[in-house]
Amino acid sequence: MPTYQYEALDASGKPKKGVVDASSSDDAIQQIRGQGFFPTSVREQKVKGGEVEGDGGKRKKKRAGKAKKKGKKGDINLSLDIFPIKTKKITQFTRQLSTLQDAGLPLLRSLQILESQQKPGKLKNILGAIVEDVESGSTLSDSMAKHPKAFDRLYSKMVNAGEIGGVIDLILQRLANFMEKAQRLRAKIKGAMIYPVVVIIIAVVIVTGIMYFVIPKFQDIFNDFEVELPGLTLWLIDASAWVAGTSPGQNIPGWVVIVASPFLIFAFFKLIRKTNFGRASLDWLLLRIPVLGSLVEKTSVARFTRTLGTLISAGVPILEAINITRETSGNWVFERALTRVHDSIREGETFAEPLREAKVCDSLVVNMIDVGEETGDLDVMLMKVADNYDEEVDVAVQALLSLLEPMLVVVLGLVVGTIVLALFLPLVSMIESVSKN
Repeated sequence: MPTYQYEALDASGKPKKGVVDASSSDDAIQQIRGQGFFPTSVREQKVKGGEVEGDGGKRKKKRAGKAKKKGKKGDINLSLDIFPIKTKKITQFTRQLSTLQDAGLPLLRSLQILESQQKPGKLKNILGAIVEDVESGSTLSDSMAKHPKAFDRLYSKMVNAGEIGGVIDLILQRLANFMEKAQRLRAKIKGAMIYPVVVIIIAVVIVTGIMYFVIPKFQDIFNDFEVELPGLTLWLIDASAWVAGTSPGQNIPGWVVIVASPFLIFAFFKLIRKTNFGRASLDWLLLRIPVLGSLVEKTSVARFTRTLGTLISAGVPILEAINITRETSGNWVFERALTRVHDSIREGETFAEPLREAKVCDSLVVNMIDVGEETGDLDVMLMKVADNYDEEVDVAVQALLSLLEPMLVVVLGLVVGTIVLALFLPLVSMIESVSKN
């Protein structure tokens, strides 16, 4: 009967190794689970040349092969490491790993399959390193924690809770659901912003082109007829000269400033957010902008309630779950509120009261959390709040779009109307002077 070497986790999450005699790998997995262990790797020991090849020789050959492959593709991988890993790829990996674990496939084999399916790049390198760590006896959560850019603290802590409870397949499923819902929320907001951003960019390009190419032609016509120009036309000609870079004493053309402005503004805000005071001020102001502030608030509430609810349902201790949620909330105002909640619970008080005092959520959210505390279903209530606010975010996005579209039309109409009026006022004077003569 074949002998299978296995690596597994016990009920406390500690790694265990051993061998079992079984007719097949499925039979070996059933025997290991019967001993109270959760198998992460099951391999048949093959006898070759009087030696058992399964743990030593075979693993060394695999690692040598991997090292050769990395050596051949090292330059490509280094060039790809400068790009961040997309959240969509991590979400797809989580869903695939959840499906494989739910099907009963050993963890190590699941990771090897998913690593082999990845295209060359940073994620493939990280999964290769995780496969080697798990193969050498490390837990999946510890291996993932070494790569925070791909698997953040929330991810690794949830996986760790699943390992301890022996329900890693269920935790991965919840984690995949959480990431997919969060990704859909971000996609809705980004998709809604595409239309106004594209319209603004096209409008700026067209107006800049008119200033650079068209206005100077009209200026030459006005100069030939020696017409006295009104103030609005003179202002338009000066603006055109600034865009073209022909104003007296001008060093940088205006069109360069227009092109560079979005990048400079983005870098400026990034620099400000590096400081605690700047980040706190920007987040506080953002929540108080009409319409947009409501959207940011609803998005933040949906994010923190879903994150906290997912962590608590996974079995992560409440204080640690609040700390992780605070780090991933993305808004300083909510971070401060969750800090107060953390201190309140640590001192034996309630969750809802400091949240009510912070006034960052509607009373409905605080009341639902209060009910969840009293009934012992805090995670269920948090997930209901998150689902409710996901729907409210959709409504807020549509309201913002409904407001932006007419505003864009009005602004563009004013800009174009001003240019047309400034160009035709001198033409009227020219026609009048010609008709008198």
